[in-house]
Amino acid sequence: MHDHDNPVLAAILERRSIRRFTAEPVSARDLRAILEAGRWAPSGLNNQPWRFLVIRPDDPRRQALEGCTKYAHIVRGAGALVAVFLDREAMYSELKDHQTAGAAIQNMLLAAHALGLGGVWLGEIVNQAPQVLQALGLDPEVYSFMALLALGHPDQKGSSSRRPLAELLIEEPGDA
Repeated sequence: MHDHDNPVLAAILERRSIRRFTAEPVSARDLRAILEAGRWAPSGLNNQPWRFLVIRPDDPRRQALEGCTKYAHIVRGAGALVAVFLDREAMYSELKDHQTAGAAIQNMLLAAHALGLGGVWLGEIVNQAPQVLQALGLDPEVYSFMALLALGHPDQKGSSSRRPLAELLIEEPGDA
């Protein structure tokens, strides 16, 4: 791990997937800041095709979502969930729009980390996208389900490792 004085670089290097949360609620202010970070992700033609749905612990749709994933325990324990969709009418390129959804998701995870919260990007649940849309009462003709973020106050330390950069480079970038 590198020491960085730059808060953006530090957040990128320090963020980890957090799957266990305390019972402390996520404040409306923190949720708004996380959603704003998602809103400011880059998008092709600035089409901003992402749509977000926040599901709080007392939302009756939460239990239906639990039944859509093998990670029900993470859904159940989160202080807040953010379901991420693409608005089919706002899309112009499936590839670019899927990429921009990923950028919005990463922005939200970094924002959560910067606010002292934890989060995890649940991807397995997209295999049950039709059930998710039904559980949330959303029209599949309008919305394409991208991911579910589980957010909350961390009840664990995250850990991860990365392959050396040299293994990921197709060629060395050289010196400027």
